[in-house]
Amino acid sequence: MILCKVLGPVVATEKHPAFARLKLLVVQPVDEQGQDLGKSFLAVDRAMQAGEGDTVLVLREGSGIRQLFGVPLTSKLPIRSCIVGIVDSVGLG
Repeated sequence: MILCKVLGPVVATEKHPAFARLKLLVVQPVDEQGQDLGKSFLAVDRAMQAGEGDTVLVLREGSGIRQLFGVPLTSKLPIRSCIVGIVDSVGLG
């Protein structure tokens, strides 16, 4: 999982059926202090209802995402990134 900041929504009139009824968001990886790390990418928000400006946890691992969506591990799913949590705060020891 990686820490990201939600930059905003993506609206698509046509998309793969696997993305039906899922919210697509542009997210930016960030470090513990909220500084940008790397390039932004798309992530689906299945149940968290994250919005622009939220700090979120994003899962970017194929078998974990297939498990979340109830897809057999032997099947393919075109979703590579999924928001799995909204972060309230980050504390450094």
